Amino acid sequence: MDSLQPDFNKQNGLIPAVVQDYFTKKVLMLGFMNQEAFEKTQQENRVTFYSRTKERLWTKGETSGNFLEVRSMALDCDNDTVLIQAIPAGPVCHTGTDTCFGDEANTSTDLGFLESTIQNRKNNPQEGSYTNSLLNRGINKVAQKVGEEAVELVIEAKDDDKKLFLNEAADLMYHYLVLLAAKDFTLNDVIEVLKERHS
Repeated sequence: MDSLQPDFNKQNGLIPAVVQDYFTKKVLMLGFMNQEAFEKTQQENRVTFYSRTKERLWTKGETSGNFLEVRSMALDCDNDTVLIQAIPAGPVCHTGTDTCFGDEANTSTDLGFLESTIQNRKNNPQEGSYTNSLLNRGINKVAQKVGEEAVELVIEAKDDDKKLFLNEAADLMYHYLVLLAAKDFTLNDVIEVLKERHS
Protein backbone atom coordinates (compact mmCIF):
# COMPACT_ATOMS: atom_id res chain seq x y z
CA MET A 1 0.00 0.00 0.00
CA ASP A 2 2.96 2.33 0.59
CA SER A 3 3.63 2.63 -3.16
CA LEU A 4 0.25 4.25 -3.90
CA GLN A 5 0.56 7.83 -5.13
CA PRO A 6 -2.82 9.59 -5.39
CA ASP A 7 -3.14 12.79 -7.39
CA PHE A 8 -4.29 15.39 -4.85
CA ASN A 9 -3.93 18.29 -7.29
CA LYS A 10 -7.09 17.72 -9.33
CA GLN A 11 -9.69 18.44 -6.65
CA ASN A 12 -8.35 21.12 -4.33
CA GLY A 13 -6.15 18.72 -2.44
CA LEU A 14 -8.89 16.18 -1.68
CA ILE A 15 -9.76 12.78 -3.16
CA PRO A 16 -12.90 10.69 -2.58
CA ALA A 17 -12.38 7.58 -0.43
CA VAL A 18 -14.90 4.77 -0.87
CA VAL A 19 -14.93 2.31 2.03
CA GLN A 20 -16.02 -1.26 1.36
CA ASP A 21 -16.56 -4.09 3.85
CA TYR A 22 -13.64 -6.51 3.45
CA PHE A 23 -15.88 -9.54 3.92
CA THR A 24 -19.27 -8.66 2.45
CA LYS A 25 -18.02 -6.21 -0.23
CA LYS A 26 -20.87 -3.85 0.73
CA VAL A 27 -20.09 -0.15 0.25
CA LEU A 28 -20.06 1.28 3.78
CA MET A 29 -19.44 4.98 3.32
CA LEU A 30 -17.81 7.74 1.31
CA GLY A 31 -15.41 10.29 2.73
CA PHE A 32 -12.62 12.56 1.56
CA MET A 33 -8.88 12.47 2.19
CA ASN A 34 -6.10 14.98 1.84
CA GLN A 35 -2.52 13.77 1.64
CA GLU A 36 -2.08 13.83 5.41
CA ALA A 37 -5.22 11.74 5.99
CA PHE A 38 -4.15 9.28 3.31
CA GLU A 39 -0.70 8.83 4.82
CA LYS A 40 -2.10 8.50 8.35
CA THR A 41 -4.48 5.79 7.11
CA GLN A 42 -1.59 3.90 5.56
CA GLN A 43 0.59 4.20 8.64
CA GLU A 44 -2.02 3.26 11.25
CA ASN A 45 -4.18 0.89 9.16
CA ARG A 46 -7.27 2.74 10.41
CA VAL A 47 -9.31 4.90 8.07
CA THR A 48 -8.77 8.63 8.61
CA PHE A 49 -10.62 11.24 6.59
CA TYR A 50 -10.35 14.98 6.17
CA SER A 51 -13.53 16.56 7.52
CA ARG A 52 -14.64 19.36 5.21
CA THR A 53 -17.00 20.79 7.84
CA LYS A 54 -14.55 20.68 10.77
CA GLU A 55 -11.54 21.36 8.53
CA ARG A 56 -9.36 18.82 10.31
CA LEU A 57 -8.34 15.17 10.20
CA TRP A 58 -11.00 12.80 11.48
CA THR A 59 -10.34 9.13 12.25
CA LYS A 60 -13.54 7.14 11.80
CA GLY A 61 -14.45 5.77 15.24
CA GLU A 62 -12.46 8.28 17.28
CA THR A 63 -15.63 9.04 19.27
CA SER A 64 -17.75 5.90 18.89
CA GLY A 65 -14.95 3.32 18.91
CA ASN A 66 -16.28 1.94 15.62
CA PHE A 67 -12.97 2.09 13.80
CA LEU A 68 -12.44 0.87 10.24
CA GLU A 69 -9.45 -1.50 10.19
CA VAL A 70 -7.80 -1.33 6.77
CA ARG A 71 -7.12 -4.54 4.85
CA SER A 72 -6.36 -3.13 1.40
CA MET A 73 -6.22 0.15 -0.52
CA ALA A 74 -6.37 0.67 -4.28
CA LEU A 75 -6.47 3.69 -6.57
CA ASP A 76 -8.69 4.05 -9.62
CA CYS A 77 -7.28 4.41 -13.14
CA ASP A 78 -6.95 8.20 -12.79
CA ASN A 79 -5.24 8.05 -9.37
CA ASP A 80 -7.80 10.44 -7.92
CA THR A 81 -10.14 8.09 -6.00
CA VAL A 82 -9.20 5.46 -3.43
CA LEU A 83 -11.07 2.24 -2.66
CA ILE A 84 -10.49 0.96 0.85
CA GLN A 85 -11.46 -2.51 2.01
CA ALA A 86 -11.82 -2.52 5.78
CA ILE A 87 -13.24 -4.45 8.71
CA PRO A 88 -15.67 -2.30 10.72
CA ALA A 89 -15.54 -2.56 14.50
CA GLY A 90 -19.24 -1.71 14.71
CA PRO A 91 -22.00 0.20 12.91
CA VAL A 92 -20.50 2.57 10.35
CA CYS A 93 -23.28 5.12 9.98
CA HIS A 94 -24.08 7.66 12.71
CA THR A 95 -27.68 6.41 12.51
CA GLY A 96 -26.58 3.04 13.87
CA THR A 97 -26.75 1.06 10.62
CA ASP A 98 -23.95 -1.00 9.09
CA THR A 99 -23.73 1.23 6.02
CA CYS A 100 -24.48 4.84 5.18
CA PHE A 101 -26.38 3.65 2.10
CA GLY A 102 -29.46 2.14 3.74
CA ASP A 103 -30.65 -0.74 5.90
CA GLU A 104 -30.75 -3.26 3.06
CA ALA A 105 -27.13 -4.22 3.79
CA ASN A 106 -28.28 -5.65 7.13
CA THR A 107 -30.47 -8.22 5.38
CA SER A 108 -27.71 -9.80 3.34
CA THR A 109 -27.51 -13.58 3.64
CA ASP A 110 -24.26 -14.22 1.82
CA LEU A 111 -21.24 -15.82 3.46
CA GLY A 112 -19.47 -12.49 3.67
CA PHE A 113 -22.18 -11.16 5.96
CA LEU A 114 -21.91 -14.22 8.22
CA GLU A 115 -18.11 -14.00 8.26
CA SER A 116 -18.27 -10.29 9.06
CA THR A 117 -20.67 -10.98 11.95
CA ILE A 118 -18.37 -13.65 13.37
CA GLN A 119 -15.35 -11.35 13.06
CA ASN A 120 -17.29 -8.57 14.77
CA ARG A 121 -18.11 -10.88 17.68
CA LYS A 122 -14.45 -11.82 17.92
CA ASN A 123 -13.31 -8.19 17.99
CA ASN A 124 -16.23 -6.91 20.09
CA PRO A 125 -17.41 -9.70 22.44
CA GLN A 126 -21.05 -9.61 23.47
CA GLU A 127 -22.50 -11.22 26.57
CA GLY A 128 -24.77 -14.12 25.68
CA SER A 129 -23.26 -14.59 22.22
CA TYR A 130 -22.86 -18.25 21.21
CA THR A 131 -19.98 -17.28 18.93
CA ASN A 132 -18.12 -15.68 21.83
CA SER A 133 -18.81 -18.60 24.16
CA LEU A 134 -17.39 -20.94 21.53
CA LEU A 135 -14.30 -18.81 20.87
CA ASN A 136 -13.68 -18.42 24.59
CA ARG A 137 -13.46 -22.19 24.99
CA GLY A 138 -10.38 -22.31 22.79
CA ILE A 139 -9.26 -23.64 19.44
CA ASN A 140 -9.61 -27.31 20.43
CA LYS A 141 -13.30 -26.91 21.21
CA VAL A 142 -13.93 -24.94 18.02
CA ALA A 143 -12.18 -27.62 15.94
CA GLN A 144 -14.09 -30.35 17.77
CA LYS A 145 -17.40 -28.69 16.92
CA VAL A 146 -16.46 -28.57 13.23
CA GLY A 147 -15.76 -32.32 13.37
CA GLU A 148 -19.06 -33.03 15.11
CA GLU A 149 -21.03 -30.97 12.60
CA ALA A 150 -19.28 -32.66 9.67
CA VAL A 151 -20.23 -36.11 10.99
CA GLU A 152 -23.84 -35.00 11.49
CA LEU A 153 -23.94 -33.69 7.91
CA VAL A 154 -22.60 -36.99 6.56
CA ILE A 155 -25.28 -38.88 8.49
CA GLU A 156 -28.06 -36.67 7.14
CA ALA A 157 -26.68 -36.96 3.59
CA LYS A 158 -27.60 -40.65 3.63
CA ASP A 159 -31.28 -39.85 4.18
CA ASP A 160 -33.76 -37.89 2.09
CA ASP A 161 -34.83 -35.26 4.62
CA LYS A 162 -34.05 -32.00 2.82
CA LYS A 163 -34.69 -29.77 5.84
CA LEU A 164 -32.46 -31.72 8.21
CA PHE A 165 -29.69 -31.97 5.61
CA LEU A 166 -29.70 -28.22 4.91
CA ASN A 167 -29.78 -27.42 8.64
CA GLU A 168 -26.73 -29.58 9.23
CA ALA A 169 -25.01 -28.02 6.19
CA ALA A 170 -25.67 -24.56 7.65
CA ASP A 171 -24.33 -25.63 11.06
CA LEU A 172 -21.14 -26.95 9.48
CA MET A 173 -20.66 -23.79 7.41
CA TYR A 174 -21.09 -21.57 10.46
CA HIS A 175 -18.68 -23.54 12.65
CA TYR A 176 -16.16 -23.74 9.79
CA LEU A 177 -16.16 -19.93 9.54
CA VAL A 178 -15.74 -19.66 13.32
CA LEU A 179 -12.72 -21.96 13.07
CA LEU A 180 -11.19 -19.78 10.34
CA ALA A 181 -11.72 -16.68 12.50
CA ALA A 182 -10.22 -18.41 15.54
CA LYS A 183 -7.11 -19.19 13.45
CA ASP A 184 -6.98 -15.57 12.16
CA PHE A 185 -7.78 -16.60 8.59
CA THR A 186 -10.59 -15.58 6.28
CA LEU A 187 -12.60 -17.28 3.56
CA ASN A 188 -10.60 -15.21 1.05
CA ASP A 189 -7.43 -16.94 2.24
CA VAL A 190 -9.00 -20.31 1.44
CA ILE A 191 -10.25 -19.07 -1.92
CA GLU A 192 -6.73 -17.94 -2.83
CA VAL A 193 -5.48 -21.49 -2.21
CA LEU A 194 -8.20 -22.85 -4.47
CA LYS A 195 -7.29 -20.33 -7.18
CA GLU A 196 -3.64 -21.40 -6.98
CA ARG A 197 -4.66 -25.03 -7.39
CA HIS A 198 -6.81 -24.18 -10.39
CA SER A 199 -4.02 -22.27 -12.11
